[in-house]
Amino acid sequence: MAIVTGGGSGLGEAVARELAAQGAKVAVLDVNAAGAERVAADIGGLACRCDIADTASVTAALDAVEAQFGSAARIIMNIAGIGTAKRIIQRDGSPAPLEDFERVVKINLIGTYNLTRLAVARAAKLEPLADGERGVVVNTASVAAFDGQVGQEAYSASKGGVVGMTLPLARDLAQFGIRVCTIAPGLFATPLMNELPQEVQQSLAAAIPFPKRLGQPAEFAALAAHIVGNTHLNGEVIRLDGALRLAPR
Repeated sequence: MAIVTGGGSGLGEAVARELAAQGAKVAVLDVNAAGAERVAADIGGLACRCDIADTASVTAALDAVEAQFGSAARIIMNIAGIGTAKRIIQRDGSPAPLEDFERVVKINLIGTYNLTRLAVARAAKLEPLADGERGVVVNTASVAAFDGQVGQEAYSASKGGVVGMTLPLARDLAQFGIRVCTIAPGLFATPLMNELPQEVQQSLAAAIPFPKRLGQPAEFAALAAHIVGNTHLNGEVIRLDGALRLAPR
């Protein structure tokens, strides 16, 4: 039984489809209810509108999952997030709005922690599998956590926070047999990326050492699924970026 946040599009959709293809029952959680319903209908899963930063919303989604499938989720995929870029001093000389920074951190970092804390409390009560494992959490960071670009203060800070809490979460949850890993993707061909002009996409791809192309959501999903199956992966942050290191701008 798996839950995938941000499962209504992009990387989350790819993960939801991959897990379902491997036989998992999947709950698709997304703030975009229409996207969640579309994906869930395709894979025979459950769609839940969910704001990961809102405790009541997450609790309602987790309750719906248990009511539908009769069990808490063992697989917790934190894919939901937002991206933004805004220089700390804007062109007119004014400081960047604090609200913009707060919103990104609230969704990407606090939302990831919020969904995780509520989901693992339920997973910890499940019967252990043969090797003592009760569950696995896969978070999503970004290469911007390590080499953020100009204007990415909020995004880099939020994803850096996800990276920073990976090991302590793994240590904290080890006593319950719950593993925690994080994937830090580089440049991927998501719907948001595909909105950019083709020449811009080609320019971005050219900066990737090898292979010189944007990552495919299916490649992200394959890694996420591998983490689920490889029970010795724990407390690790894995860059998935074709050896990309972001330039300052």
